[in-house]
Amino acid sequence: MSKTLTRSGRRPAGETPEREDGERSEPALSAGAFPAGAPPTEVLAVAKRRQFTAEYKLRLLQEADACRAPGEVGALLRREGLYSSHLSSWREQRRQGALAALSDVKRGRKAAPKEAKEVERLRRDNVRLQRRLDQAERIIEIQKKVSEILGIPLRTPTQEELDS
Repeated sequence: MSKTLTRSGRRPAGETPEREDGERSEPALSAGAFPAGAPPTEVLAVAKRRQFTAEYKLRLLQEADACRAPGEVGALLRREGLYSSHLSSWREQRRQGALAALSDVKRGRKAAPKEAKEVERLRRDNVRLQRRLDQAERIIEIQKKVSEILGIPLRTPTQEELDS
């Protein structure tokens, strides 16, 4: 490639600058140095979903609604680290029911009411006890047959014994 430049000091179209060995096209950063205003990047071990309070959402919507000049909403979003889709969904939530719709919604399965948990526990206990009762009745039947075979008379309980 030639090192010729045009009168304006630019290279002719289609030519790329020649590089020396080890030369990089972007400016080199010294260890620990970052471009002005750029924070050091850090990779978190476990990503955590951001959660926004209803008050924060309302405050941001008010700020965004107050923006009149071109680019103000974009600057607000960059400053807060948000996307325009956040504002869109929050506006929809506000339209559907103001603060009630903006209240924090937990993801995942909803917790069952305490009564439902108690009913489910009682059903499981009932099934377990029914199985034990069936087993006890079968054992009693076998004992009756064995006593008949061996000729051992079974004594029937009196009413007083049943009541106590």
